[in-house]
Amino acid sequence: QVQLVESGGGLVQPGGSLRLSCVASGSIFSGDTMGWYRQAPGNQRELVAVIIIGSGTTNYADSVKGRFTISRDNTKNTAYLQMNSLKPEDTAVYYCRLSRLLRDYWGQGTQVTVSS
Repeated sequence: QVQLVESGGGLVQPGGSLRLSCVASGSIFSGDTMGWYRQAPGNQRELVAVIIIGSGTTNYADSVKGRFTISRDNTKNTAYLQMNSLKPEDTAVYYCRLSRLLRDYWGQGTQVTVSS
């Protein structure tokens, strides 16, 4: 069983930056995929960004391209989401997901609020 713990959320003004972290219990492997998703009130959970651990290949939602960057540190079993030029519409609970061998694991989420 894999446990994921997110951190780094908070309140930030429009145009500001935050970095989210997702730490996995145990090692992460080259075949794993880790991703960030978000869910705003009244909306469905949506993909923000994903990364393949082994190759480092990434994919982003159109709404965050050029502003957000997903990365990973295999030595720390951690994935990151660097969020720049934040907008009010980025406000949501952000969740980390790890996919391994057809199973998905989710973190508890961290709140990001973008407001002046």
